[in-house]
Amino acid sequence: MTGDLQARVAQSADVAELHAPVPTLLLELQTLLGALSATVTTNTDRGRRPFRPEHDWGNRLGELAYGVFLLADQTGVNVAESVELTAQHLELRGQAAKAESENGWPFEG
Repeated sequence: MTGDLQARVAQSADVAELHAPVPTLLLELQTLLGALSATVTTNTDRGRRPFRPEHDWGNRLGELAYGVFLLADQTGVNVAESVELTAQHLELRGQAAKAESENGWPFEG
């Protein structure tokens, strides 16, 4: 499914002529992430209240994800493969940390 999504992003970017150099795409992603962060900061009164996504939250996350897929397309990265490898790595690290915690220090009885 992710491969299809990546192809869909590439197709829509071609039609809309959204391709840009990598530095420009990174700045756009930074702007989108900053806007999300500002929204959370404002809506939570700087973390004093719980965050509750508003009606446009999904759309804004979608725009950020679209930008990541577009960046991946521009740099020849298979997002599905990269995310899967990252998930596997983090899972292994988590399992190792859990095993280490369960075993405790070598001097504990």
